[in-house]
Amino acid sequence: MFEAIVFILVVMLMLLATLDLFVGVSNDAANFLNSAVGTRIAPLFVIMLVASVGVLCGATFSSGMMEVARKGMLYPELFSFEEIMLIFAAVMISDVLLLNLFNSFGLPTSTTVSIVFELLGAATFASFYKVYGTDLPLSDIFSYIKLDRTATIVSAILLSVVLAFITGMVVQFICRLLFTFRFDRTVNYLGGVFCGLSLTAISYFLVIKGAKGASFMKPEYLDFIDTHFNTIMWCIFIGFTILGQLIILLKGNVFRLIILAGTFALAFSFAGNDLVNFVGVPLAALDSFEFWSENAFGNPMFLMNHLNENNVTSTIWLFLAGSVMCITLWVSKKARQVVQTSINLSSSTSGSREQFGASTLGRIITRMGLGVSRAVYKTVPNNSARFIRHRYRQPTVVKGQERLPFDYVRASVNLVVAATLISVATSLKLPLSTTYVCFMVAMGSSFADGAWDRESAVYRISGVVTVIAGWFLTGISAFSFAAFINFILCNLGFYAALFLIPCVFALIIYTNFIRKTQTAAVSSILSAKSDREILNSVASTVPSYYEKEITCIKTALDAFFEDNEFGLRKVRNKASNIADAISIERSAYYSLAVGSEQKLYPIKNQSTTSTNDAKFFFYLVFSNLREASKSVHYALDQAVNHVANRHTIFGGAMKESLFDLVKRIDKLVEDLRAIEEKQSAANVESVVKHAKKLNRDIDKCQMELVSIIGREHVSMHSSEMYLTFLQCMRDLANRYVAVSMQERALAEIVLGKSHLDEADSQVQSSSLATAFREDREDISISSSDKADEEIVAPAYEDDGEMIILPKSPAAMEQEKNS
Repeated sequence: MFEAIVFILVVMLMLLATLDLFVGVSNDAANFLNSAVGTRIAPLFVIMLVASVGVLCGATFSSGMMEVARKGMLYPELFSFEEIMLIFAAVMISDVLLLNLFNSFGLPTSTTVSIVFELLGAATFASFYKVYGTDLPLSDIFSYIKLDRTATIVSAILLSVVLAFITGMVVQFICRLLFTFRFDRTVNYLGGVFCGLSLTAISYFLVIKGAKGASFMKPEYLDFIDTHFNTIMWCIFIGFTILGQLIILLKGNVFRLIILAGTFALAFSFAGNDLVNFVGVPLAALDSFEFWSENAFGNPMFLMNHLNENNVTSTIWLFLAGSVMCITLWVSKKARQVVQTSINLSSSTSGSREQFGASTLGRIITRMGLGVSRAVYKTVPNNSARFIRHRYRQPTVVKGQERLPFDYVRASVNLVVAATLISVATSLKLPLSTTYVCFMVAMGSSFADGAWDRESAVYRISGVVTVIAGWFLTGISAFSFAAFINFILCNLGFYAALFLIPCVFALIIYTNFIRKTQTAAVSSILSAKSDREILNSVASTVPSYYEKEITCIKTALDAFFEDNEFGLRKVRNKASNIADAISIERSAYYSLAVGSEQKLYPIKNQSTTSTNDAKFFFYLVFSNLREASKSVHYALDQAVNHVANRHTIFGGAMKESLFDLVKRIDKLVEDLRAIEEKQSAANVESVVKHAKKLNRDIDKCQMELVSIIGREHVSMHSSEMYLTFLQCMRDLANRYVAVSMQERALAEIVLGKSHLDEADSQVQSSSLATAFREDREDISISSSDKADEEIVAPAYEDDGEMIILPKSPAAMEQEKNS
C-alpha cells in the first residue's frame, strides 16, 4: 500500500513538472528570443527553429546540474526515504504556488533562487522535525543541511548581478568605440574578427566546458578534448573569422550569423541551467523511488545514501524535457505574447512604458550619478572626450526609414555575453538566474551605449534595485513557504501531498490557461494599425470598463453600509487596478503616433496607417476613461478612510438615494452596449438624455441634503462622504457621455455618416467629427481633474426639449469674453 501511494506521488510530481516546465518556458521565452526578433535578423520560423535546437541541445547537456536537486542543499544519507519524498513534494508544491503568487502581483522572481531556497527551507524543517523529537540540541539541525554550499550558491547569484552588469557595460563600450553607430563601414574590416571572437567564446563555454556535464559524453571524448584543447580553440577562431570575413566580402550580413548563434547559445544556456529548476526534483524523486523499490524491501526508514552518488541522468528524460520546452515555444500563445510585449516595451522607438517604476532609492542614486558623471566629464582630457563623442555620434535618421527596435551591435553583445556568463556558471554547477543575468547584461550594455538619458535613468536604476530586492524577497519567501508546506506534510503524511498536488494542478491551469488577463486587450490596441481597428478596440473597451466601474461602486456601497473595512479595501484595490489598466491602454496613443512596433506576424497588404483624427479621438476617449476611474478610486479611498476612522455610517434617506442612483446609473450600460454595436446618433442621444436626468436627480439630492442634515442630525464627515459618492456618480456618467460622443465622432471618421444615421437625424454629429479642428470646447471635454468640467452637447428629451449639459468654466469664460 505504501509503495503504491509513493508511486502515485512520483507520477504526480512528474506531471506537475511538465506543467511547470510549460509555464516557465512561456514566461522566459523573451530572454532568448527578443533580441533576434527585435532586430528582424531572420524570419520568425528560422529564429524559432534555431532557439528550439538550442533548447533541445542544452537540455541534454544539463545532466550535471541535476546534482543540485539531489544533494546540493542537504546531506541525503541522514534522511530516510519517507522524509526525502516529503521534502521533494513540499519543494514542488511550494515552488509552483510561490511562482504563481509572485506572477499574480507582478513581482520580479527567479526560478533558480526559489528552487534553491525551497530545498533549503524544506530540508531545514525536516531536520528540525527529526531533532525536536529527540534529546539532541537544536544546533544539530545544521549538520543535516549544507550551509557552505548554500553560501556558495547565494554568493554566486549575487555576484552575477554585478558581474553581468559590468561585463555587459565594458564589452559594449569597447564594441561601440570600435564599430560606432555607423557600423556599415567599420564592419568591413572588424566584422570577421568580431565574428570569430564571439563564436569562439560561445563554442568554448557551451561545447568545450559544457561537454563535461553532457549525459552522452564518454571519457575518451573528454580526454581528446583536454589533450588537443589549444589546437581546437585556434581552429575554431580562425575558421569562424574566415567565415565571417567571407560573408562580408559576399555582401552578406555577418551580424545575422552572430545573432542567430547567440540566440542558439542563450537558448542552450537557458535549458542547461534552468532545466533543473523544473525537473530536477521530480527526477531525483523518481531515482530515489527506483532505488528504494529495489533495495529497501518496503522499509520507509531506509536511508538515502544513494543520492550522494554521481548519477548521470538518462538522456531520454532530458530529451523529453527539452521536447516539452521546444513544443512550448511553438504552441504557447503566452510565449509569443511575452516576446511581442517585451519588444514593444523595450524598443527605443516605441517609448511607451518602462518595465519598472521610479523608486526613492533609484532617484537618490540617479541624482548622485549625475553629479559623478559631471565630475568625471570635467576630469577626462578634451581629446579623449572629443574622440568618444565622435565615435558615439548617432547616424542621421532618414525620413520614412524604418527604425529597428534593437541595434545589431548591442543585440550581439547582449546575446553573447549573457550566454557566456550562464555557460560558465553551468560548467561550475552553480545555478544562476538566467532571467536576471539577461536583464543585467542588457542594462549594462544600454548604459554603455548612452541609452540611460535623463528620461530613463531613474527607471533603469530602480529596475536594478528592484531585481536585487526581488532576489532577497524570493529567497526569504521560498524558504518560509517550503518549510510551512513541509510542516503540513510531516504532520499529515503522504495523503496530504496527494490532496495538495491536484489542487496545485488546478490552480496552475486556471491562472495560466483559463483566467483572462489585461495582456490581450493591451496587445489588441498596440497592434491596431488602421482607423477601423482603433474604432473596434475602443468600442469593445468602453462598455467593459463602465461595467467594472459600476460593479466597484455597487460593491463599495454594500461594504460601506455594512461597516466592512476589509471589503472596502478590497474593492478599492480593484478600482486601482482598473485605473492602472486604463492608463496602460491610454499610453498606446504614443505608440500609435510613432507607428513603429515590431509585429511577430506581419500580414501582407495590411494597412499600417491611421489618420491623426482617429489617434486624437483615441486619446480623448481613454483620457476620459482614466478621469472617470480616478473619480471612482478617489471616492472609494475616502470611503475606506471614513470606515477606518470609525465615523458614523449614515442611513435613512441618504442611503436610499444612493442605492436609487446606482440603479439609474446602471441603466447606462445598455446604452453603451448599443453604441458598441452601432455608433448612431439615436444611441448617443439616449446616453445624453439619461445622463441629463441623472444629473438632475443628483442636483436634487444635493439640495435636499441641507434639510436632511438638520432633520437627521447628520455629521459633517457623513455629509462629506455622501457628497463624494454623488460627485463620483456624476463624474462617471458625464465622462462616459463624453466618451460616447467621441466614439460617435470616431465612427464618422472611419465609417462615414451615411453608414450610421438617417438623413433626418436630430443630432448634427458631423460637428463632432471636426470639433477639435475648430477648437469647439462646447463639444470636446478636457482631461482636467476638475470635477465640474463636463461635456456640452446637444440632444433632445422625449418632449423635444433640448438637453444641455453644464458648461465647463473654460467655455463659460470664453462666452463671457466674446
